[in-house]
Amino acid sequence: MSTHSFFAELKRRNVIRMAGLYLVGAWLLVQVAGTLLPVFEAPPWVMKTLVGLLAVAFVPALVFSWVFELTPDGIKRDADVSPQESIAPQTARRMDRTIIVVLLLALAYFGFDKFVLTPSREATQIVQAVHSATQLSAARSASTSNSIAVLAFDDLSPAHDQANFSDGMAEEILNALTRIKTLKVIARS
Repeated sequence: MSTHSFFAELKRRNVIRMAGLYLVGAWLLVQVAGTLLPVFEAPPWVMKTLVGLLAVAFVPALVFSWVFELTPDGIKRDADVSPQESIAPQTARRMDRTIIVVLLLALAYFGFDKFVLTPSREATQIVQAVHSATQLSAARSASTSNSIAVLAFDDLSPAHDQANFSDGMAEEILNALTRIKTLKVIARS
């Protein structure tokens, strides 16, 4: 069988259309599952299993479309259907319409996800980020409340003539404490 006749037979048996229909349908199913599974808090293995099953079932779907044909009397082996009884061209037109419908559904879903669901998800993420940043800031301010105030020293000398020394000493201690990065120093005023 030559390559040209092989591809002609694939086309006649609608195998290529089945591949297109299967891939578009599987893509749509994965996209919808990707949106719905997080809503139901499904574990990650559910999505991996779905994608794996769809990948594994692809080859049997193509083999099925090669071996069997849809007739008015039901599904029959392709070898048992005479060319006069074959409705493969009508089935091809139905499959083309189905592919178009599934593609339109996929496009509609893509638009809905892009313009409705994604902004909603992003808004929720922003609200959660602001909330967690606020909580983190509150926790940091509570945990880093290492602050100190330096008050003026009283001149307790008998002659009360050491006020300048007392003020200078308080100022030097205040300046030294401000150099410590983890310490918040409150001004005397």
